[in-house]
Amino acid sequence: MAERRYLLDANICIYLLEGSSDALLEKVGSVAADELAISAIVQAEVALGLALTGQGELATRFFDKFAILPFDSEAAKAYARLPFRRASFDRLIAAHALSLGAILITNNERDFADIVGLETENWTR
Repeated sequence: MAERRYLLDANICIYLLEGSSDALLEKVGSVAADELAISAIVQAEVALGLALTGQGELATRFFDKFAILPFDSEAAKAYARLPFRRASFDRLIAAHALSLGAILITNNERDFADIVGLETENWTR
């Protein structure tokens, strides 16, 4: 396993799919492939969105490029310790990052600001 691990949020995956952030593309290209991963929660969220727009094959090709990490028992325990917010995939994603000791790469730092111990970075700037 890599020394550092970065978990990509759904919005970051969407930006990568669109190629809409040069800063993000540059940063992702500068990080070793074994340091980047995607939560199975993010995979489900993005794959659903692409399937609904008729782009399911794009999701398959995109996710083949990254390690997809299962949401496991440790992630579930981390989730149980977070402040509750109804209907939020963000809480599941944050719990997964916490359980892995990973840095969450997101463009929505505000959505994660109340989660103690979660380290985030925004690579779109």
